[in-house]
Amino acid sequence: MKNQPIIRILLVDDEETLLEYLSKRLLKMGHTVKAAFSGEQAIEVANREHFDVAIVDLKMPGIDGVETQKKLKEIQPFLQCIVLTGHGSTETALKSGQQDAFQYLLKPVNYDDLVAIIKKAYKKKSQTQEVKFKEEVERIYRSGLGAHGIKKAIAELNKIYGID
Repeated sequence: MKNQPIIRILLVDDEETLLEYLSKRLLKMGHTVKAAFSGEQAIEVANREHFDVAIVDLKMPGIDGVETQKKLKEIQPFLQCIVLTGHGSTETALKSGQQDAFQYLLKPVNYDDLVAIIKKAYKKKSQTQEVKFKEEVERIYRSGLGAHGIKKAIAELNKIYGID
């Protein structure tokens, strides 16, 4: 567990037993985990907290996993979504892919495989976010803002990108 990043994970599934199992295992690994029992609840949480990876079930009461994924990405564009479902089909995989799902997995999923995919998703999120952040900082420096303006703009970027 040494030198491993603390990954902020949002679990979205209406199966309470699965959420409890995954939450406990991921928390033991040192990650930050929030569980949401619906797409609506996940969206509320994502409006308040930043996450690196979301694991989203497709079939849930209320808004489904595809719509949840879409809304989560609108709130947090760098968030990587792993779709985990017991109701897999080519159609749902394609819809999830259209929402830029990082990976599409069928239940039951091997826990070690899921952890490896979470780590890959985190790496992709970090790399994508870092590139975009550097582009934004470069743009700010070239904009001709004074030192105070640059400091304020970078503080705003830190807030947008969830950098503490």
